This record gives sequence, structure tokens and C-alpha cells, in this order.
Amino acid sequence: MKAHLFSNLVGLVSALGLAATPLAVQAQASQAVENDLGLPDQVTMLTNPDPNVRRATAVVNGQVITGTDLNQRLALLTAANEQELSEQELQQVRAQVLRNLIDETLQIQAAQAADINIAQAEIDQTYNRVAAQNFGQRTDQMDQYLSSIGSSPGSLKRQIQGELAWQRLLRQKVAFFVNVSAEEVNELMERLNASKGTDEYRLGEIYLSANSANKTAVEANAAKIMEQLRQGGSFVAYARQFSEASTAAVGGDLGWIQLPQLKNAQLESVAREMEPGQLVGPIAIPGGYSILYLIDKRQVLTADPRDALLSLKQIQVGFEPGASEAQNRAKLQEFTEGVQAMRGCGDADQAAAALGASIVNNDQIRARSLPEQLQNIVLQLQVGQTTPLFGSVEEGVRVLMLCGRDDPQAAEGPDFDELMAQLEDERIGKAAQRYLRDLRNDAYIEYN
Repeated sequence: MKAHLFSNLVGLVSALGLAATPLAVQAQASQAVENDLGLPDQVTMLTNPDPNVRRATAVVNGQVITGTDLNQRLALLTAANEQELSEQELQQVRAQVLRNLIDETLQIQAAQAADINIAQAEIDQTYNRVAAQNFGQRTDQMDQYLSSIGSSPGSLKRQIQGELAWQRLLRQKVAFFVNVSAEEVNELMERLNASKGTDEYRLGEIYLSANSANKTAVEANAAKIMEQLRQGGSFVAYARQFSEASTAAVGGDLGWIQLPQLKNAQLESVAREMEPGQLVGPIAIPGGYSILYLIDKRQVLTADPRDALLSLKQIQVGFEPGASEAQNRAKLQEFTEGVQAMRGCGDADQAAAALGASIVNNDQIRARSLPEQLQNIVLQLQVGQTTPLFGSVEEGVRVLMLCGRDDPQAAEGPDFDELMAQLEDERIGKAAQRYLRDLRNDAYIEYN
């Protein structure tokens, strides 16, 4: 199954439009303990320390998390990887998923204690909406898909219940007490206007905390995450499951920011040199390690040329499968000369027909939707001009001819209400982390 589908399934906060509230993740277990605990450098274990000999289930304040619960939720995460995980990596992911299930259970219990109960009809409605987004109206197809990967509809519905309950609880217990003044918003708007024309970046982050005792282990874990991402793993899924930043719930997406907002000189330096689509890490920073993914880049309050609306003609010629190399070369030369002789868009259809080429017209295409290699080339064209030839004998050789361009209007930037909401979301996210931490500290958890 494609990674974008998996991201919709495991990243329900973003897929369903819920607010960005974190399912905070604990750091990987350290290999040593801080010296201020007064423990000896060498520890003699009285029992087998191998965690693999213990079944990974738990009882959270009396509520059981079964091995089936764990396996079905684990299947959702592993489905995002195009490469199989090693046994060691699978054990690490399994431990992480168990921690997430414990957090989810604590969130549902806290909501119920506050008389917040999510009706089954609401859970089913949300589940059906996710099915409609990915499978049309065929809910049964999503049921079958989940079963085929070793998960189940019940597991996904449980995640939906947890996120809806947690969001409702935060609105009642946290959001009500978050205040952002008009002065703060106006100050932010002034800073944005003063920075007009400067670069801003849309970054994704995965943050893993570390200390002097577990630094080596955390760095190794971050390196393994990087390896999985480079092999096609879903950044959204890994950020959601492993990142300890408040952006974990939205797949690590920081939104559009200016680099000083990162508040770290090392991250600023790295991000400034990145190109859209690039992944860098792990980067050592105070308190842990970061992995950065540059989603996009633009200039503050400045129209982005890539938002230009284009009218294009795609002119393509195919080659006979059994033709010789000389025949293909001759046909390519004829096509090249014919394209060069075209007198603009009005002449293109007739000239293409004479060359035995096909034409596809598109009058409503954004420049940013073109392949990255073509974007800058097309944006440099005048009406009636064509791109260089591209393609292959097997797939066909083609050119794009520009027949019209509507440039975007100057960007107005976020208004007062949008900035107010952004500041509120940031504070709610931080408060939610503290709330979940308190729930963990007060919980009675037994492992089987």
C-alpha cells in the first residue's frame, strides 16, 4: 500500500482536521544512569535483563493492553516501510508502539474521568470519512486492507477514539485557560511585515531527547530512523511515532517559519543550506538530536512564481518497438527540427499532426505541480517557446510549449485571527505535553 495512504491512517490528527496536540513519546531506554543517582559504574543484574523474554503487554490503571492490541497497532506503522525491518529494529518499534498505546489509554481514561465519552456513532463516522478519503465510499475495502496488513478496523477505531477524546479533553482542561493578547499578535504581525522578502521555510522535524548517559544509544536510534526514511519510510509516520517534539501529532510539520524561530544556531545553519525535499540528520543539538526535512521554501509576504497558473501544450512523439537505432535517431531529428520550426501555439496542433506527434492541452496547471526539474525551465519561457526535449525512446520524447501564464498576486500573509490561532495552538501543544507527563507520573502500570 502506498505510504501516503498509511500516513492518512496513522496520522489521523492531520487527516481528520483535529488540532495539533501531541502524543508525546518517551526517549529510548538509556544504556547507563546519571551519576547523581549514586549508582556504581558496574551493575550486577540479579535477573535476566533481556526485555525480549517478557511479553510486551501492560495493565494501565486496571485496563489491559493485550498482545493483539500491540500487534495490530504495530502493523499500521510497519506498513509505511517499503523495506522490511530487522529483528532488532522491530523490537525497538514494538517497544515504542507499546508506549504510545499506554499514552493513548491514559488519555481515554482521563477523558472518561472528566465525563467525556466518545459515542460509537461518532467514531464510526470518522472511520467512514477516512475510508472515503482513501477508498472512495468503500468502507469494506479499508476493512480488508487493514486485515491484510495484520491490523484491524477495531485497532484504527481505537486510535480514533483516543484522539477525539484527548482533543475534547484538552479543549475542556487546557485550551480554555490559554490566553494570547492582541498586543502579542500585533507584535508578530509587525515582525512579519518587517521581514517581507526574506526566506521562510516549511520544515519537518523529528526530535529525540538525550543526556550524557544515553547519548550514544539515542544517536544510534536516530541514525536508524534516517536509514529507514532514506529507504522510503514515511516521514509523517516516523515523526508521529518517535518524535518528542510537540509537532509529533502533525507528522513533525513545523509549518512556515523563519530560521531564527528554531532558536538553535546549528539547526539554522543546516536548514539554510537545504533544498526542498532534502533530509538531513541526525544533528546534535543541546538536549538531543534532530532530523530535519525541508518540505518547501518561499519568501515572506512575496508572491511565489511557482504559484503561476500556466497554459501548456505537451507535444509527444512515440517510437516503434522494433525500429532500429538509426530509424529512431532519424525520427528524433525530424521531431526536433519540427518543434523548432513551430510558430507558437497557434501553429502547434497542425505542425504536430504533420510530425505524427500527439498533443495534450492543459490550461489550468500550477507551475509547482510540475516535476521539480521542469519548474524553473518552464517559468523562464515566453509564450510560444518550448522546453528542451525530454523523455526516452521507450516512454516517448516530448516537449512542453507555454501558451499562457497568469502570475500570482502578492501574498498577503496571515491575518490577525490566523496568527492568534497559531500562537494559541503552540501554547496548547506545550500545555498538552505537560498534562500527559502528569498522567504518566500518576499512573499505575503493570507489565506482563
